[in-house]
Amino acid sequence: MKRMIFYALPLVLMLGSCSVYKSYEACDDVQLSLCGHNDSLAVDTVHSIAEISWREFFSDPKLVALIDTALTYNVDLRSAQLNVEQAEATLKQAKLSYLPSFAFSPSGTLSSFDFGEASKIYNIPVVAEWQVDIFGSIRNKKRRAAALLEQSRDYEQAVRAQLIAQVANAYYTLQMLDAQLDISLSTQESWQATVETMRALMDIGMATDAATAQMEATYHSIGNSVCDLRLQIHEVEDALALMLHKEPFEIERSAYVPDTTEITLSIGVPVDLLSNRPDVRQAEHAVEAAFYDVNSARSAFYPSLTLSGSAGWTNNVGDVIVNPGKVLLAATASLVEPIFAQGSRRMALKIAKAQMEQYRLQFAQTLLQAGSEVNDALMEYQTASAKQRGYKLQVAALERAYESTRLLMEHTTTNYLEVLTARQSLLSAELQEVANGLAKQQSLINLYLALGGGSKD
Repeated sequence: MKRMIFYALPLVLMLGSCSVYKSYEACDDVQLSLCGHNDSLAVDTVHSIAEISWREFFSDPKLVALIDTALTYNVDLRSAQLNVEQAEATLKQAKLSYLPSFAFSPSGTLSSFDFGEASKIYNIPVVAEWQVDIFGSIRNKKRRAAALLEQSRDYEQAVRAQLIAQVANAYYTLQMLDAQLDISLSTQESWQATVETMRALMDIGMATDAATAQMEATYHSIGNSVCDLRLQIHEVEDALALMLHKEPFEIERSAYVPDTTEITLSIGVPVDLLSNRPDVRQAEHAVEAAFYDVNSARSAFYPSLTLSGSAGWTNNVGDVIVNPGKVLLAATASLVEPIFAQGSRRMALKIAKAQMEQYRLQFAQTLLQAGSEVNDALMEYQTASAKQRGYKLQVAALERAYESTRLLMEHTTTNYLEVLTARQSLLSAELQEVANGLAKQQSLINLYLALGGGSKD
């Protein structure tokens, strides 16, 4: 029997090694089918945006301090870091499977027959067991654990990058709301002067009560908008404090300054740039882990070889009890080949293959989604930049219109509705101009995030 096993092992090893020991290869076929032709690559500006540190990308020191606080105390990021620690421990556990296991299992028996003299039997062995990884069962588990560790690290980086973007977006939203509040307060103050002018004109018969009431209603409407803006500021501050894992507090921030820089960006991003994204790497590591699950399912078809042995002292030698005890050594080799569980193992292999294909499809979809997000961010930035120039010209024109109608109303018989319309249009355009500035800033942040920026530093 031993001779049969000795000759059979090399044959079984050759039959199983091709598929069971095969290492995972990157999904080049998936990537090449998605990246298209290289004649539509992004310009160097996009590459530089993806590669710079978030500390360089965000230059406002107050924003940098907030991001540092979030990276230290945020609960979601800390939870992702703990997942990494668990995956590291799992990988170490898988590596330890290569080593033999030892157990110290002393036992003793005290027995007496027909109330005669008691006999004492003891065994003090150290037992060792080692599974020989001839068909890659342990190796595949170790490689799967390594893939899952990288996946957990990618998830941590994704949470980190998302957190940086969320803090920055909240910070710039506060700046935008501050600017809109200043505009509304300034408008409210100037409109109060307009209401007083209308009242004076009504006293001398140059304006009606209806016109004055309409002006007063608009003044109170602006006051309500001021209240709404203050509420929004409070809510965004609370949300930002929650990201920092702190009690609500007043967020210190710099004054809003319109971003007038123009960056020339190109739509069309190569796959090697998308590979910087942690969610893309995470999706591929899921495919890798599933690949080793398939290998493990294949290895279940082959026999497992286990070596075991024990060494220790015993005073029980067959039917003879000797004192003092003697040294006892024992060694065993067992080869187990599954016979009646082949159907179950075939189904397990089929399930593993289907799951791997699912992860490959998810990876392809993640890659497509990544490219779509980059292109959307590029288009949003270009659109906001174009609208920025339009809003600037619109505000300048409406300022002239409002000033002209206001002077005409005070010195001629110009209808008050023209003044009312001009001032409301000016306020709306000013608020929209500031909101568009935020949209431009957020589109650049979204582009930085979509390219994988901020995930590693």
